[in-house]
Amino acid sequence: MQVMTFDVALLPREINAESIRIRSVVVFDVLRATTSMASALAAGVSEIRVFDRLDAARAAAGEFQGNRLLCGEEACLPPPGFDLGNSPGAFRPDLHAGRTLFMCTTNGTRALVAARQVLHLFIGALVNATATADAVARIGLAVTLLCAGTGGRVALEDVVGAGAVADVLASAYGFEPATDTARIALRLFRGCRNDLRGVLAESQGGRNVLGVGLGEDIDYAARLDSLSVAGRVHVDDASSQLIVRAYPEA
Repeated sequence: MQVMTFDVALLPREINAESIRIRSVVVFDVLRATTSMASALAAGVSEIRVFDRLDAARAAAGEFQGNRLLCGEEACLPPPGFDLGNSPGAFRPDLHAGRTLFMCTTNGTRALVAARQVLHLFIGALVNATATADAVARIGLAVTLLCAGTGGRVALEDVVGAGAVADVLASAYGFEPATDTARIALRLFRGCRNDLRGVLAESQGGRNVLGVGLGEDIDYAARLDSLSVAGRVHVDDASSQLIVRAYPEA
């Protein structure tokens, strides 16, 4: 029986689109885009449309005829005219269930766009680590855990998030690390899992979030397995937009 493996890419520029096309890929922007996406899906948002430019998100939201929500961030804060920023705790079932979310962030949504050619693409975070690992394990392919990074540099919190999913893949499903980068992520998570909030706050991304007074976002992002939803990314045939929906879909 073939042993399944997982790898970790520390930045989007490390991936080759063709080499990962027939793998399962999980994108991590723990502070905060993929955490916010998981929170929005858990709150009942019907789908999340993902953009790598603020003007593209604004334009698409403006053309949408349904009940939409425009969310995103620039330098950690909501851009002018956006309904919400990038805080995962802002999503509420009583206000946002059934709505279509349009989202653009500095790092996370751009990493998703970079991996758009992948057949099995997911969003991952600490808050839904087990749900995400369960989803990709069911597909039965090798896995690449892709860290979004911060400003083109490796982000500590994303590597920890990748390690959290790797831990479930290894311990529950027998996946094995394919590279030393994967082993580093796994050992990093296992070494800090009892102080995830502290590690996230210490990271550069955490310092950026704390610097604009959004410490509660770090509290939320550090809650390991607080959500039971996985998010899978699709490419809409008509518009070519990337769309994240809860997986498996109801």
